[in-house]
Amino acid sequence: MSAEATNPATPGPVAGSAARWRARIDLRRLGRAALLGPTARDRLPSAISHVVDAHRAHYPGADLEPLRRAYVLAESSHRGQMRKSGEPYITHPLAVTLILAELGAETTTLTASLLHDTVEDTDVTLDQVGEEFGAEVRYLVDGVTKLEKVDYGAAAEPETFRKMLVATGSDVRVMSIKLADRLHNMRTLGVMRPEKQARIAKVTRDVLIPLAERLGVQALKTELEDLVFAILHPEEYEYTRELIVDNASRADDPLADIADEVRGVLREAGIQAEVLIRPRHFVSVHRVARKRGELRGADFGRLLVLVNEDADCYGVLGELHTCMTPVVSEFKDFIAVPKFNLYQSLHTAVARPDGQVAEVLIRTHQMHKVAEAGVVALGNPYAPAPDDPADGERVDPTRPGWLSRLLDWQEAAPDPDTFWSTLREDLAQDREITVFRPDGGTLGLPEGASCVDAAYAQYGEDAHACIGARVNGRLATLSTVLRDGDTVQLLMGQDPASEPSREWLEHAHTPAARIAIQRWLAAHPAHEGTEESEPERLPAIEEAPAAAHRPAGEGAALRSTTDDIVVDRPGATVRLAGCCTPVPPDEVTGFAVRGGVVTVHRVECAAVERMKSAGRPEVGVRWGDTTECRVTLLAESFGRPHLLADLTEAMALEGAEIVSATVEPPSQQRVRHTYTVQLPDAAHLPALMRAMRNVPGVYDVSRAHTPGA
Repeated sequence: MSAEATNPATPGPVAGSAARWRARIDLRRLGRAALLGPTARDRLPSAISHVVDAHRAHYPGADLEPLRRAYVLAESSHRGQMRKSGEPYITHPLAVTLILAELGAETTTLTASLLHDTVEDTDVTLDQVGEEFGAEVRYLVDGVTKLEKVDYGAAAEPETFRKMLVATGSDVRVMSIKLADRLHNMRTLGVMRPEKQARIAKVTRDVLIPLAERLGVQALKTELEDLVFAILHPEEYEYTRELIVDNASRADDPLADIADEVRGVLREAGIQAEVLIRPRHFVSVHRVARKRGELRGADFGRLLVLVNEDADCYGVLGELHTCMTPVVSEFKDFIAVPKFNLYQSLHTAVARPDGQVAEVLIRTHQMHKVAEAGVVALGNPYAPAPDDPADGERVDPTRPGWLSRLLDWQEAAPDPDTFWSTLREDLAQDREITVFRPDGGTLGLPEGASCVDAAYAQYGEDAHACIGARVNGRLATLSTVLRDGDTVQLLMGQDPASEPSREWLEHAHTPAARIAIQRWLAAHPAHEGTEESEPERLPAIEEAPAAAHRPAGEGAALRSTTDDIVVDRPGATVRLAGCCTPVPPDEVTGFAVRGGVVTVHRVECAAVERMKSAGRPEVGVRWGDTTECRVTLLAESFGRPHLLADLTEAMALEGAEIVSATVEPPSQQRVRHTYTVQLPDAAHLPALMRAMRNVPGVYDVSRAHTPGA
């Protein structure tokens, strides 16, 4: 089945409500016109009259001389070449240029489009293009020119796409031309062998359609989807076509009735708006049929309401929700929060008493232009504003975060097979979230990204030193999946020996993160990531006295000399409570327990309230003249190499003698340490705790508190 014969869509202008859809151009007629050869220099060749008409609809004052010269060069260069369909080859660049002209592309893009195959398929050189048409046209033509299979072999296709993507990073118009080029090739794919049709259709599905979606060029994306659908799923395509034909033959049209009702509502409200019926394309109908089962008349299209101002969009929404029955679950506001591909619109749905539900899209004419044509509708994004003198710098407002990330990771994937497979995987992630950094900056990430992905997006390969994160102010593991709008603070270690964990690969969702981790692991085959590994054993702790091997709080925190505590009960034995480990100058209180022992607690200890509630009398206690103290500290950290060595070194530098230490096995990348230390002066305790907190990887240090002690 010919792809051209089965194509249900028709390209047309999308510049606003005044634009009209044009019928498919007769390429054979254009071919005959092309064979007439160049015309006089002061006249436009008749073969580009359709291109000129479409271009003038968007740019009435455009200089058409570059288009005339480009056509003359393209026609003379391609003269004698034929397409596999039997048409003169010039019909292809003409058709590609017409697609872009109807989408609203500016003159430079159309000029490059007419010439896009000359360097690849004729004797014209890039230098000649540059001399004749300037550096911008030269760059665009070079960007879409394929690499030779003679030079690259099987790697020619992936390396060609890499080259185009890199060129797109500097000028997004490169990909606009490529998408239009692929659309026309897909329209005329029926002359090729079925296996070649399928191969090209799969690449279109995996790479070009996601790129069209990300660049917001919906008019190209939807037609490409239908052409791929017809080739790869001919039976389902035919079934969907029959559904559409049967619905078109119905006497009644519920969508038309709802459209009339909407017009009446808006007319009474005094809102100037245009209400159109937008038939769904084939793939959209197929998706709705799979989701809802049997389709009703209103399922075959949507209503489009076009207004002049942003505020009118919300006015329309309010009237529809007031005067008709809204389906609240269908409401989405892509004006306040645009999609990552520039798309803006309000989505809602209204229901009729008979159960028919119509989806409604509400947008301004400018929003509609961008929704259909995406980056193509932006014109020349590099032209300086009238009040800004050109300074030679090119600032591309159309380069979104996903493209920057793609360009970053492709540099780390020199192998063509790795690049090709990773590109398809990356483009399959078609939704994006935005997370915020503490400094107010943002990170664009694919949906499902984790803190690991955020770390590599922000720091590149320096993220190997990441030891944890705070998400919305709370500590979180690196495996935490982020949501749109989260605030992420990445905690970075200072150890130059920091290394990623192999387990990070399980949580890495972006190619940049995966490639960086895999490269490090490949370069260090003897190492494994350590954040989940068993903490290192420290000689200083292993050599501690026998008391070091008792659990913290069991004997280690006992103090019984009257030099330390003065008790208002002569002869009583004093015990410092293990639950709150009081040290000078803590405010303390005491309680008598069995055996004539007085336990001393910090006054804010939870056990104090329990004892008072139980009616146990307090015993007056106060600190004596001693300055020494013994205290149990709890440190919480992220696991990393050399952490224990760094932590105990910091404690020793503060004059702390470690009496005992226990380290729990890591859990969820976190490690708990308990230290009982002897200090020569209780006044040193705050400085000790600060020094411990300053050790990279340690995120909290507190006095031990064991309610059950």
